[in-house]
Amino acid sequence: MIALHPRGVFCAALTPVTEALAPDHALFVAHCRRLLAEGCDGVALLGTTGEANSFSSDERRGLLEAVVAAGIAPDRLLPGTGVPALTETVALTRHALSLGVTTVVMLPPFYYKGVTEDGLFAAYAEVVERVADPRLRIVLYHIPQMSAVPIPFPVIARLRATYPGIFTGIKDSAGDLAHMEELVATFPGLAVLAGADPLMLPLLKAGGAGCITATSNLVAGDLAFVFRHHADAALTAEVEAAQARIVAARDRASRFAQIASLKLLLADRTGQPGWHRLRPPLLPLNQAEADALRAA
Repeated sequence: MIALHPRGVFCAALTPVTEALAPDHALFVAHCRRLLAEGCDGVALLGTTGEANSFSSDERRGLLEAVVAAGIAPDRLLPGTGVPALTETVALTRHALSLGVTTVVMLPPFYYKGVTEDGLFAAYAEVVERVADPRLRIVLYHIPQMSAVPIPFPVIARLRATYPGIFTGIKDSAGDLAHMEELVATFPGLAVLAGADPLMLPLLKAGGAGCITATSNLVAGDLAFVFRHHADAALTAEVEAAQARIVAARDRASRFAQIASLKLLLADRTGQPGWHRLRPPLLPLNQAEADALRAA
């Protein structure tokens, strides 16, 4: 059996912000510790759910440094380092490596649309060549509904052939199970990670590697249980019950703006009001939405 990397349940972690709208390091570190204690295999910080593209490079570096300094093992962290500027992506990736973090999640450059496959390959290739560190492992980030830059199969094949051992995974957040199953079938050894919580279970049955998901901020324990016991016939009923809770939580958090909803629910769960804040242009739910979400 091919060992997949990364493999398991990784939380696409929310990023708390202070009253000054800066990343709240202490609250985030506490959140990371809670996620790992609840069963996450790691934390995927500074992604879409983490509002990464609302933060500067200095803010992103500072948050990652705070997490590592707090004693969270670097090998359990999957920071997002892909931004539109090539040199900034290189700098963020080198910074992660300097802290002992070797696996990063990398968006394609996402401002220009309609780029060619050659152009997309060149963008990723330049990052690898300039970082020039054999420790580097990259999880591609396929989220075309946000980036408007899909990562086609020929590009994945070319990157893996040109840089063997570096492009080890892909987070597929397009919400298309058939696409994920095709990735598994086409690329043996590529860790295919579901970006939508309800799809982790069917993806695991097809040979997938796990998930990087938003609702794991709330249901990490259930996702971890499903991941670890989905193939255990003696626990089928328990797995199905956990899956039902996962689907219900995802549906609830998707009724209104997802990040704001997750932050409100996490604030209620932890008693930490700082979770209510988002960095503009994202805003908290209005009172009517908040009341409806709580009543759901």
